[in-house]
Amino acid sequence: MMDKFISIEAIAKRYPGASGGEVAVFENLWLSMARGEFGCVIGHSGCGKTTVLNILAGLDEPSEGAVIVDGQAIEGTSLDRAVIFQSHALLPWRTVLGNVAYAVTSKWRNWDRARVKAHAQKFIDLVGLTGAEHKRPSELSGGMKQRVGIARALSITPKIMLMDEPFSALDALTRGTLQDEVRRICLETGQTAFMITHDVDEAIYLADKIFLMTNGPGAVLAEIVENPLPKDRGRIDLHRHPLYYALRNHIVDFLVSRSKTFTATTPDHDPRNVPTVRPGLSEPTIVSAPSLVEANSTQKIAR
Repeated sequence: MMDKFISIEAIAKRYPGASGGEVAVFENLWLSMARGEFGCVIGHSGCGKTTVLNILAGLDEPSEGAVIVDGQAIEGTSLDRAVIFQSHALLPWRTVLGNVAYAVTSKWRNWDRARVKAHAQKFIDLVGLTGAEHKRPSELSGGMKQRVGIARALSITPKIMLMDEPFSALDALTRGTLQDEVRRICLETGQTAFMITHDVDEAIYLADKIFLMTNGPGAVLAEIVENPLPKDRGRIDLHRHPLYYALRNHIVDFLVSRSKTFTATTPDHDPRNVPTVRPGLSEPTIVSAPSLVEANSTQKIAR
C-alpha cells in the first residue's frame, strides 16, 4: 500500500460567474503522492494547475474537500512547504547570502548569526553559487537568480518543494542546467517535489509521476502516468531509451487531442479511481483512493 504523504481528497475550486452562479475550475479532484516522489502536473492554461499548487501551499483554500500532508490537514501556509515561483521573488536589497539567510532565520529564530550563515552557505554551495554570496540580484543572471530561489527553498528543509513553472522564462541552456541541478538535489536528498509545467520533456526528465489534466473550466484529472524510464536516467541518452517515445507520444497525444474531448468521451470516469498508465509496459491499472468519509476522518484526526 502506497504511503500517501500528500493526499488531495475531493477538492473543488469555484469562483463567482460573470452572469451569476459559480464557475468550477475543477470538481472532486483526487491526487496522492508518496514521500520522496517527484510529481508534475501538465495541462492547458485554465485547467487549474496553479490553483492546485496554491491550495497545496496554503496560499488558497479549496471550495470543498481536504488536503493532507504527512498526516496533517493543511491550514494556511507553512515553512514545511517551500514555493519556487516563475519569478525569482528575491529581496533586491539583500545579497545572495542575505536572501537565503533570511529564510533560515524565519524558521530557526533562535540561531546565532554564525550558525545561520553556515547553514545558508551549505545550500548556496549546493546550487553552485559559491563565490557569488555577496552579489545582489541586480548583479545576477536570470538562471543565477532562480538558483538563489532554489537554495532559499531548500535551506528551510521543507517537507515538500512546490514549483510553479520555475524555469519557463529562462533560455534553453540555462533551463536544462537548472533541471539537472534540481534532479540531482532531489535524488541526493530524497526531497518530495510537486511541479507545474507545460514542458513535456521537462516532465519526462524530472518526474516519477505525471498528472494529466483535461481542459478547464470543469477540468478533471484524467490519467496518472508513471514514468517507466530508469530512476538514474540522464539527459544525454534519455531519447535513446526504448520507452522514451512511447511515453512522450502518450503525453503529447493527450495534450493535443484527448484533453479536449476526454469528458465527453469518458462519461464513466471515476475521479476516485483514476487510471494509472505506464506507456510501453502495460495496460492502464486502477489506483483506489480513500472515500471522502475517510478523508474527513483523517482530517479530524490530524487536527
